[in-house]
Amino acid sequence: MPRQASSSHRIHRIADQIQRDLSEMIGREIRDPGLGLVTLSEVRLTPDYAHAKVFFTVLGAEPEHAQQLLNERAGYLHSLLFKRLRIHTVPTLHFVFDATTRDAGSMNELIRRAVSDKARD
Repeated sequence: MPRQASSSHRIHRIADQIQRDLSEMIGREIRDPGLGLVTLSEVRLTPDYAHAKVFFTVLGAEPEHAQQLLNERAGYLHSLLFKRLRIHTVPTLHFVFDATTRDAGSMNELIRRAVSDKARD
């Protein structure tokens, strides 16, 4: 297997593991009623494993508030990940709200209205 493909595969494996571990830790370790229900949609690692963008969606809370709260707790979550992962560099976590689901719902509503308007004409 070429080195580039092997490296890319390893990045995806580690990103998936980080996503699984963080999902569990956020639900168990961060007890804040203002956070709502957080679902992690993707983790993107830099090639040097130094940084991870953690994309999330949230129900029952404002996305901006949830993002602020998660980024405030990122250091704590990093320390918990450090204890779990068996890798040399555990990435610094950067939480980013994933608006894809919200935007898809808006687009579906616009399409529904356009179709119903056209049917009336």
